[in-house]
Amino acid sequence: MKPILQLYRGYANEEELIVMGHVFKRTYDYDFQKKNFKNASSIINQFRIKTLENFDVYLKYGNQEIHTKTLDDGYFKFCIPLEKETHFGWIEYEVSIKYDSEIIVSKANFIRPHKGNLGIISDIDDTFLISHTQNIFRKIYILLFKNVNDRRVFKDVVSHYQALSSAGRHNTEGENAFFFISSSEWNLYRFIVKFAKIHRLPRAVILLKDIKRSITDFFMSGRGNHDHKFDKIKHVLEFYPNLKYVLLGDDSQQDPVLYERICKIFPVTVVAVYIRQTGKSQKSEVKKVMQNLESLDVAVCYFKESSEAIAHSKSIGII
Repeated sequence: MKPILQLYRGYANEEELIVMGHVFKRTYDYDFQKKNFKNASSIINQFRIKTLENFDVYLKYGNQEIHTKTLDDGYFKFCIPLEKETHFGWIEYEVSIKYDSEIIVSKANFIRPHKGNLGIISDIDDTFLISHTQNIFRKIYILLFKNVNDRRVFKDVVSHYQALSSAGRHNTEGENAFFFISSSEWNLYRFIVKFAKIHRLPRAVILLKDIKRSITDFFMSGRGNHDHKFDKIKHVLEFYPNLKYVLLGDDSQQDPVLYERICKIFPVTVVAVYIRQTGKSQKSEVKKVMQNLESLDVAVCYFKESSEAIAHSKSIGII
């Protein structure tokens, strides 16, 4: 059976390029049709994938072909020094694998943002995608039986994200760097990309949790330890020290506490934190975190409706 090469959006600064992907022995297409039971089988199939470990992967960069091998879970990552000036914005890259006498090629994009612009880091579930994370049974039901075409974003969230994407930019190619960092696994990458495209959310680098390879893992999707989110956010801020950051999350899980830890480590670069209220009332522990962030001179907004977040972003001059 021919292996499958899946690439993800990468990112670069002035000195380094990072691109990544998976090599699958077996995978299943996500059925984007509006058939509820077909959707359930499609989602479950995303967790029945088989990966190829120690498989040869080749990155074409300039006149070079750089070789690496996949890790135990089929994941590969190229972190390579940039020796010459590259363009800004979104840039195409190419990766290939070899199978018998055939060369399988896939292309994706990476972003290289301008210095001094905004970097926007957003959670996914219950931050822009309505997911009901706090109710595990409802969350699983929606994931299984609501097709990507039927899933919804919060009102006005797209307007807010589009405004943040273009803030301070004077042309359409100069998008600010957007990162979706979530506790969802790489299994759901294609679903997230499709959903973001349907709703015209900004093109983002998507950083997810290690891939899962069994149906039982599906029922734990998005749960467990969130330290990987902290590590990935910290990595982005270290990778782009010259950007000013806006962090967006919700109060259903650990976002406020994670973002507080980030702001304490990066007291200059985070300019604003937005937390969506997911329940009927605001949580006292979240309000306490937001007050502490204000004492660090971080602009904060604990909001129910995205219209409030938009008004706040305008009031502090970031859009």
